[in-house]
Amino acid sequence: MYICPVCKKKLNKENNSWKCVSGHCFDIARKGHVNLLTTAKHNPKTAGDNADMVKARTEFLDKGYYRPLAEKIRSVVDSELQKTDSPVIIDSGCGEGFYTAELSNIKNARIFGIDISKHAVAHCMTRVHMAGINNCEFAVASSFELPFADESADAVVSVFAPVCNDEYSRVLKPDGVLIVVSPSPRHLFELKAAVYDAPYENKPNDYKLDSFVLAEETVFEYKADITSQEDIYSLFLMTPYYYKTSEEGMARLKALDDIEVTCGFVIQVYLKK
Repeated sequence: MYICPVCKKKLNKENNSWKCVSGHCFDIARKGHVNLLTTAKHNPKTAGDNADMVKARTEFLDKGYYRPLAEKIRSVVDSELQKTDSPVIIDSGCGEGFYTAELSNIKNARIFGIDISKHAVAHCMTRVHMAGINNCEFAVASSFELPFADESADAVVSVFAPVCNDEYSRVLKPDGVLIVVSPSPRHLFELKAAVYDAPYENKPNDYKLDSFVLAEETVFEYKADITSQEDIYSLFLMTPYYYKTSEEGMARLKALDDIEVTCGFVIQVYLKK
């Protein structure tokens, strides 16, 4: 699956490294992942979420608030790939691996997760090792420069992550599917109402997926009772609202110790043109 991020030739695993015929070599980390992020566009040491952000997101997700979403995504992907015997699935922008681990339950699937954050990918390896999952591989890489061969994947999944039309079209097989998950208009509206003087609904995203046709769109919503200040704050850290909130708003946030919120998501299934 992997191609060299420098010359785009096939990577082969040799001992504890991935190597191409041009001589480029990428060592496999102690936990089992590989860093294929090119230094021309990113600093592999500082790109993406830092260790504290990954820790906060992991602690929140592991409490099950988004478990219904993970199961729904797995169900949608599984349904789309029913006619594929051994599907290859790329989780693009996989974060710390919460949704990737759920995708691993799809029968005979091979899962490849990538994220720009080395801290997130390292935690992915910890997650799958602790769960005894053996059909997932992870690499540090960008959604805009996927380290995978042309037409090598049956599905690409993007959950709250950057979306790249050209790269997704390149790596998907002719009959491949793209599943994009984004916030619904009412996602976490109650949390915003507690923090902002004038809360607003989320606007739909225009991903400019010119190489794809929207085949199906589902709005999936449920209520969740966030029952501790720590969990509320961790959830807020996972959102872009964190960077737009005033000191007064943050003070109101830190005063909350219980809030029921709408967990709302738009799940879109795209087909290659």
